[in-house]
Amino acid sequence: MPTIEIYTSPLCGFCHAAKSLLDRKGASYTEIDVWANPGRKPEMVQRAKGKTSVPQIFIGERHIGGCDELHALERAGKLDPLLKA
Repeated sequence: MPTIEIYTSPLCGFCHAAKSLLDRKGASYTEIDVWANPGRKPEMVQRAKGKTSVPQIFIGERHIGGCDELHALERAGKLDPLLKA
């Protein structure tokens, strides 16, 4: 299973929804709370090519985007292959 990283903040409903989907898939991920660790936000913005909103999700080296993009991959049947790559 590839490394999954998700940049979040605690009051973000989209963050909770993205994590919930990953949890249902049994995917292990590293959560990086940019509210509690503001020094990590510039790293997120750089990795996400300028995107400043949370969540920002990475599977392996691939930038997935946010919650909407993660759920779109699931609806298209493309999330499971990414999680197993």
